[in-house]
Formats: sequence, structure tokens, C-alpha cells
Amino acid sequence: MYSYILRRLAFGALTVIGVSITVFVVMRILPGDPLVAVFGPEGYAKLSEAERANYMAELGLSDPLVVQYFTWIGQILEGSFGRSFFRAESVAEMVLRRGPLTAEIAAISVVLSWVVGIPVALVSALKPNSLGDNISRFLSILFIAIPGFWLGMLIVLGLLFAFGYRAPLAGASLFADPVANLQIVIGPAIVLGLGQAAYIARMARSSLLEVIREDYVRTARAKGLSGKLVIAVHALPNALLPVITLSGVLLGLVLAGSIPVERAFGAPGLGNAMFIAVYERDVFVMQNLVFLYGTVFVLLNIGVDIVIAWLDPRIRYA
Repeated sequence: MYSYILRRLAFGALTVIGVSITVFVVMRILPGDPLVAVFGPEGYAKLSEAERANYMAELGLSDPLVVQYFTWIGQILEGSFGRSFFRAESVAEMVLRRGPLTAEIAAISVVLSWVVGIPVALVSALKPNSLGDNISRFLSILFIAIPGFWLGMLIVLGLLFAFGYRAPLAGASLFADPVANLQIVIGPAIVLGLGQAAYIARMARSSLLEVIREDYVRTARAKGLSGKLVIAVHALPNALLPVITLSGVLLGLVLAGSIPVERAFGAPGLGNAMFIAVYERDVFVMQNLVFLYGTVFVLLNIGVDIVIAWLDPRIRYA
């Protein structure tokens, strides 16, 4: 087990390094001049060549690419992650301020996906081709197809026109003001959770249909165990292994999905910060947030792999 964990951590470290190089290169080949984003087209036109060179040097963008890359890595190791073009706070301060809100949305959405998806899968798998199975499959396909930001905007508009409700725009800590915090996170969490629940339901249904045809399940029934006990003790735990793997992938995708959904609800999380950074062409904020999202995605998948290996010894001994 320990050797398996070390191998996964080693591969994860290499993947994070690859992510950092990819993000750095992509940010440098994007079209446009960072000074145009900072000063605007008219302000940029008024700058002399010497002033442009000085500003590029202050931003660290006139150094060779290798120097820029290792300077950025040094900032990451220091924990500052650089600074925004337009704001006085560092990217690390922005992450600490906005990150908990996005983490709450992701955690609630994952819990909601299991609370909704697993019962739907049970109803669908235990009575295949029934009315309940057809309805559950229709709904799962529907919520997979619906874009999260579109559903979020519909919910926001519905609440606005029906009840005149508007979620608080300012951030609120879970411990300082739980009610305001819940009002901010519940909408994005429901939208993202329903999308994940559709994937969870389809995966759990397919896995459960396969497991209940296994020999050990038929043996358990032949011994006289009740159907509910066979499903709960023998079939469901084994059927959930691929669902756990899928949840790790979906949790990483929630980070990307949170960008348009948070924007639709006006939630002041990291997704909204990423949207603003892209709109303003704030290169350092984009670079660090994309790297952070990629790193979190890698860590989540390593954690899921370790959990699966702990639950299924066949994996760690393979």
C-alpha cells in the first residue's frame, strides 16, 4: 500500500510540473499586450517606448521566459502567487478570501449528487425498463445536457421575478453569518449538484446492473438472505467503486463549472474571480488560478486513487 501511494504521489508531482509548464507557455502565447489590458488602448498609445519597457520590467515580463518561469515557481513556493494587475492584494490573498466559498459550493454539490444520484440509480437498476427506470434515465440525460450556467440563470430570473429575491453579493463567512453564506452557496451548489447527480445516477445504475448478475450475489440470495440485505451488504458497496472514481473526476470538473455558474448567481468565489480575470486580461491572476485548479484536480484524483486502493486490494497489488 505504501509503495502504491508513493508511486501515485510521484506521478502526481510530475503531472503538476507538467501543468505548470503548460499553463505558463499558454499564457505567454496568448495574443495581446498586457500593457493594453492595464492602460487601455488609448493609454497604451500615449506611452513612450521607454515607459513601456520600464512597465514590462516592473511586471517581470521583459525577462527571458526561463527566468519568468522560475520566478513564478519561486512565488508559488513562497505562497504569494504574484499580484494582480488591477488590485492591491496578492493572488494568495484573493484565494484565501474567495476560496472557502468555492470549496463550500463544491462540497455541497458533491454531497447533493450522491443524495440524489444513488437513490435514483437504485430505483432504476432494481426495476429495469419500468416506469421509474424510464423517468430516471430521462431526467439524468436531461440534466447532463442542460448547461449549468443556463440553468443557473433560469433559477436566478425565476426567483427574481417570482419573489423579488436577490442573493447577497458580498461574501459572507460560514461561521460569521451562516444564513447569508447559505443564501450565496445554495444556488450554485444545487445547479452543480444536479449535473453531477445525473452522471452519478447513470454510472451507479450501470455498475449495479452488472454487479447484481455476479455469482456471489446469486449465492447470497440462494442462502436465503433478503433482497434488501443482499443489495445493501453485497452488491451496493462493490457497485460504488467506479462511482467513487467518477466523483473524484466530477469534483475536479466542478471547479471549472463553477466559473459560469458563480457568475450567473453573482457568488464572489474563485470562479467569479477567474471570469473577471479573463475579462480584464489579468494574466497573473489567470495563470495562478488555472494552475491552482489543475493542482487541485491532480490532488483530488490521487486521493480518490488511494481511497479506491484501500477499498479494493486488487488495485494496489496490480
